[in-house]
Amino acid sequence: MAIDVIIADDHAIVRAGIKSVIEKKAIDIRVIGEASNGEELLKLARTSPADVYILDISMPLLNGIQAVSEILKINPQSKVIILSMHDSRSFVEKALQAGAKGYILKDNASEEIVPGIREVTSNRFYLSPPISNFIVEGFLNRDSQAGKNSNELTLREREVLQLIAEGFSNKEIASRMRLALNTVNAHRKNIMEKLNIHKQADLIRYAIKEGLVEP
Repeated sequence: MAIDVIIADDHAIVRAGIKSVIEKKAIDIRVIGEASNGEELLKLARTSPADVYILDISMPLLNGIQAVSEILKINPQSKVIILSMHDSRSFVEKALQAGAKGYILKDNASEEIVPGIREVTSNRFYLSPPISNFIVEGFLNRDSQAGKNSNELTLREREVLQLIAEGFSNKEIASRMRLALNTVNAHRKNIMEKLNIHKQADLIRYAIKEGLVEP
């Protein structure tokens, strides 16, 4: 049985490269869709669901980590692999805690993408070797509440923060997210209070650090 895959990355050359590798190395894996941002990805997930989703961690409108949660709401049986240039423990842990089954560094993608797809399809995890040591200690076995605190942003607040960092005004964010302007203003206020950040430039720097947007 063929394994259906959707690739989401805002760089067309990256999508083309991943697709080419898959087509050359695996006759039983087929790319059925591509997306350049998070919104396009979720539309595909609803209309043409895949077995495996390969997501760039830093996509416009909805980043890869946030998209993992949304995809799994649409189809809990789907498997998600994060494709990223970031090799920090923070990014890896956030991706896996969101529900991703794989995390592959872009530099290793040509060698690892096909075995990664096969591993996650078999309901196993796949991590690029350079980052696998981040979870050897088994952080996934911690209590689900460990490390959480009152300053943690909600998913909706992270979505608002990403759009702020991408340069959208509060009015534009309200329109895109179909929220009342007062609600967006309240989210913005909560974000600043939780993070203790009160300048637009500092919010953007924080969003870049968290992988919500690319520098």
